[in-house]
Amino acid sequence: MQPKDIFTKQPRNFWAQVKLISMGLGYSKGDVIKVYTAQEIVAHLQSLKLSTEHIIDSAGKVTAEGQLLVDYFAYRAEMLVKNFQANLMDREQAMAEFAKIVEGYTPTVKVPFNKQKGDKRHQAYLTGMVNVLTEKTLDGLHFDPDPRQLTVVTKNEKPLRTLTRRFDGAYPSIVNPLAIWEIKEYYGTTTFGSRVADGVYETMLDGYELEELRATEDIDIKHYLVIDDYFTWWKCGKSYLCRIFDMLHEGLLDEVIVGRQVVTRWPEIVRSWNKDSTTSSVESRERLLQS
Repeated sequence: MQPKDIFTKQPRNFWAQVKLISMGLGYSKGDVIKVYTAQEIVAHLQSLKLSTEHIIDSAGKVTAEGQLLVDYFAYRAEMLVKNFQANLMDREQAMAEFAKIVEGYTPTVKVPFNKQKGDKRHQAYLTGMVNVLTEKTLDGLHFDPDPRQLTVVTKNEKPLRTLTRRFDGAYPSIVNPLAIWEIKEYYGTTTFGSRVADGVYETMLDGYELEELRATEDIDIKHYLVIDDYFTWWKCGKSYLCRIFDMLHEGLLDEVIVGRQVVTRWPEIVRSWNKDSTTSSVESRERLLQS
């Protein structure tokens, strides 16, 4: 899913309110993503002894800012059902999709196994789909499907930024990448553990680092998040799906690809890297940075 323009143009204080209101009034109830009226938002802010005139004015009318907040929460609830819940898969469904992708094709790219043991150990289906589809689509162009080092951006052959975390993939390399991606697949889990929650906040950190790079150095690296497992994300982690949705619209992610969307959307994204850039190699990327 890509962000909606009207919300990506909002200032930091808009997202401060989104976080505060969501936490205070609750992200979800049962199987439903919550939405809030202007009156509910006002009541919550007043309970914190905060100003509410920017939500409902002295004449009792909902302000433009208040309506935008109400509209955003409604849009978030609608899209999480339509684009997230509808596309999340379980382990068996992911295994079937992966089998279709590799049928009649012998990938040279690595398809890793998950980190679980016994009956829960199997190929990392979502990572496998991303890796194989990237290899197929690039058709011989280089990419890094398993970076083991930190991403570095250089200028005049000197390190300009080194990002804090390792990513799950980079194009064409972790040195001056045009695109980087993270994959969060949790097939077979039975609880929503701290490891999953930490992964969401790590993605947020990555987004802030890339945002700073764009703002101060005018270098734009595409940042993607690919997620799956119906039980983990929808049954246990709807509040974190809301946070991911907020990150996307705050500008900390370029796109979120959910479950079976990877089959059709990921190849389109990969093709866009060459279409939208004038370079497909580390060396030419470096020349662009030096200019």
